Amino acid sequence: MNTDSSPSAVIRHGPYPELTWAAILVGYFLGAIIAVSIGYAALILGFSIEGSELAAILGFGILRGILRRSSIIENNIVQTVASAVNGASAGMMFSVPAIFILGYGTDFNPVLLTFGAIAGAFLGIGFIIPLRKQMIDYERLTYPGGVAVATILKSPGAGIHKAMLLIGGALASGGLHAISQTSGVDNFDLGSLIGMPGYMNGVWYLSLLTIGVGYIAGKGGVAFIIGGYVCYWILAPALSGLELFPLDPGSGEITNEPDALRLLLFRPVGIGMLIGGAVAGVVMAFPMIVSAVRSMQNAAKSGAAMSQDEMPIKLLYGAIVGATVLLATMAVLSTEKMGLGRGLVMALVGTLWVWIAGVILSEAIGRTNWSPLSGMTLIAVTILIFISSGLGETKAAVVSAIMVGAAACVAMSQATDLMLDLKTGYLVGATPRKQQLGQFIGAWLGPIVVMALIFVLHEAYVLGSEKLPAPQGQALASMVNGIMGGDVPGQKYLAGAGLGAMLSIFQPGLGITVGLGFYLPFNIVLTYSIGTVLRVIMDHKLGQTHAENVGIPVAAGFIVGEALVGVGFAISMILGAV
Repeated sequence: MNTDSSPSAVIRHGPYPELTWAAILVGYFLGAIIAVSIGYAALILGFSIEGSELAAILGFGILRGILRRSSIIENNIVQTVASAVNGASAGMMFSVPAIFILGYGTDFNPVLLTFGAIAGAFLGIGFIIPLRKQMIDYERLTYPGGVAVATILKSPGAGIHKAMLLIGGALASGGLHAISQTSGVDNFDLGSLIGMPGYMNGVWYLSLLTIGVGYIAGKGGVAFIIGGYVCYWILAPALSGLELFPLDPGSGEITNEPDALRLLLFRPVGIGMLIGGAVAGVVMAFPMIVSAVRSMQNAAKSGAAMSQDEMPIKLLYGAIVGATVLLATMAVLSTEKMGLGRGLVMALVGTLWVWIAGVILSEAIGRTNWSPLSGMTLIAVTILIFISSGLGETKAAVVSAIMVGAAACVAMSQATDLMLDLKTGYLVGATPRKQQLGQFIGAWLGPIVVMALIFVLHEAYVLGSEKLPAPQGQALASMVNGIMGGDVPGQKYLAGAGLGAMLSIFQPGLGITVGLGFYLPFNIVLTYSIGTVLRVIMDHKLGQTHAENVGIPVAAGFIVGEALVGVGFAISMILGAV
């Protein structure tokens, strides 16, 4: 009989500490920090990074370095809970900002959306759990991100060292950003100092966060920076030589200003590339859809869903039914014009899409480590807008569709995150049932943290501004305007969509990453390229082990430090204005 009355013994089962109160509370703490950091970065760069590796590193620092606990599988629960909290950051940052960018920020119920996102999170978890044994035990999908986290967990000494490097990087990044914020200097115009033409835009964004994200992306970020360099260092000089600069609609005169070029030409093409690349990515994922269906069939035949390793299937059914009811409630209450019948249809369509897309995404990230989450979100919102467009009012149709779409996006994000975490658990000997429970325990907190973050950042900096461009939100807003009959540059969108689709057919995700390079301000792309080039050079000279042990922890610290300082300044600005 276990006589230990400490809090860590409340949930403990088996010979090693695993699902303990210490793991849950540390997971909540780290999850909130990571969700804020990665969510903030996503609003600047337009894409998200996986938080499990960051959570594993920080978890080692707290569990082993401070609390003197030595269980690998307990630390695995920490990163499971923390990454579950963070699962809302990508899901909501890709969708909710569109409501503000479209000017409807005061026309929706944030509490209702938050509960809907929590329901979506539970839906995604509930739908994907029965496929764990088939995808991981039987098919043995790679899940490179899950393997990377398992490597960290199996190197206890290195884990503490990485945590110290991460903290050092955070202090450096936070300090630099604090100086930038207080001085008002956040860009360095190197181009003018060396005599570059203005249209080539040689202004560098002073941000270690951006360098850190570029470093973590490594070779995967090369396509992103190529998109930006093509715009300003190839296309802009070509337009100059051919005297084809566009006309400023305000003055009617030819303009070669880099900001005007971006708004009039490069950004519309980039949005088209995002949409075209996303659609092509889903089409290219068709073999994975077939594979996913077979996985579900095989899981049913083998009884994998009823395995004693998993949570009780009745509990999963209850979670799915309950979450679906909450989703339907959100759809019906999202606007006064919605009606019970239309709201139920939206909820059912959203639930069905969560099931289909969650499995596709889990297969995609398991085989390629690439997740077309933004594309799935665009498609989900498009379908929902067509359903809600019969309301007869643009605002009501858009708000209801994006609210339900945001919940679906969180569900898809949770499904892929859980599969990555379960792969890690499989490699370190964790109990699947306890990891699954840990995912449920963490998933509710993320939407609350991220929704609060969205309001704070919008109040301080305005979503869609140069400070926080929210690229995915702007792409979604532009698509919504197009569907609802808005004035959009259709030819540029179509040209970009064709180019994005061709690139994504050539290589999954390529159209989206190059399109982001077209879309984002070039000062961000330039700084991001420093991190990417550093990673490529260091991998070549020092090997990937050096990056895993030193470079990535420092780069992760860059992200955390600048993001927390940025959010801190935003809160202080709001409090100062009250």
